[in-house]
Amino acid sequence: MRIAVLGATGQTGQYLVSQALQGGHTVTAIVRNPGKLVEKHDNLKVVEADIFSADSLKTHFQDQDAVLSCLGFPTSFFSAVTGYTQSMSAVVGAMRDAKVSRLIAMTSWYTEPNSGAQSPFLIRNLLLPMIRSVLGNMYEMEAALQATEDIDWTVKDFLTHEGYFVPDGVGNSVPRGDVARFMLSLLHSSAWLKKGVAIHTK
Repeated sequence: MRIAVLGATGQTGQYLVSQALQGGHTVTAIVRNPGKLVEKHDNLKVVEADIFSADSLKTHFQDQDAVLSCLGFPTSFFSAVTGYTQSMSAVVGAMRDAKVSRLIAMTSWYTEPNSGAQSPFLIRNLLLPMIRSVLGNMYEMEAALQATEDIDWTVKDFLTHEGYFVPDGVGNSVPRGDVARFMLSLLHSSAWLKKGVAIHTK
């Protein structure tokens, strides 16, 4: 398949690009800094684009079968995090212009505001407050995708009652390579169209 990958220079994105190429896919890696992607392959095209501009993205979405997003944005203690919603608005707009409908994106657990109520003490009282600005914007992005009718989206790690298990991992941590592998498996599956799926370790 022909896929466009956003966030290709991030930790999960690099696994995804490498595994996609090994699996025979043709990859367009859309990055802010092409020099950060060290992967080389005949089926890999690395392009620079503005992830917040539909006009900048749509050229690179042309003739793609799917868009996969591993974009991530840092937390902020002084201002609201808006990168997830702003970039996804541009991505969806560009997909519509390029007539691409399949989207696979990555977020996190605990995006829903009340989902951490039963989590362990340190997560509930230390970690979640520290990253709430990020999780809140992820939740807004997920809600925006739910409102679309023409995009066949799947969000990985959206906290729902549905889940997918991987055999390895340390504690509750899922290796990034397994995250990438699962995202790629969704290219050939309709099981979670217009749904979120949380990955767990066994």
